[in-house]
Amino acid sequence: MSAETLVAIIVPTVIVLILIGVGLWAVSRRRHLKQRFGPEYERTVEEAGGRLSAERELRSRERRHDALEIRELPAAVRQQYAADWSRVQERFVDRPESAVSEADSLVTRLMRERGYPTEGYEQQLQDLSVEHSRTLKHYRDAHDVQARSGGQATTEELRGAMVHYRALFDELLAAPSGAGSRTEEK
Repeated sequence: MSAETLVAIIVPTVIVLILIGVGLWAVSRRRHLKQRFGPEYERTVEEAGGRLSAERELRSRERRHDALEIRELPAAVRQQYAADWSRVQERFVDRPESAVSEADSLVTRLMRERGYPTEGYEQQLQDLSVEHSRTLKHYRDAHDVQARSGGQATTEELRGAMVHYRALFDELLAAPSGAGSRTEEK
């Protein structure tokens, strides 16, 4: 077999193998993002108008999240937050709108104490999506009701908002920090 024949066989074979490797790598990255972000993956694809820009956005969220100093809370602090939540829930019976507003504030305080920036709702969603994508819909739904409170939300909607806030609250309160986060005991 001549050298030219070998080159004619080896070069296309190497190119095909490289293309297969790149394809497998892309599939692996997509699978990782789908697993990590759950329903937030499809939501971001829809909002971004395509998989490539959505995946770029999600990887950007991961990088930002990895730079955050997410902390686990000491047991005493977790117990205090749990007691604060119980008080907010008790207030719901007499003042549902006020209780929903307090629940929103309590969740935001808990996020801040864990190390999440709380400078804006959209940024909160993006930061939370990395480790808490499964409960992010709860937060969105609760926030929507809370934004409509002031006489525009029914008591049943307000009750639903409390349930939604509770889902994220419980996860934030109990969640250990993710692999990419730094942990500190206060």
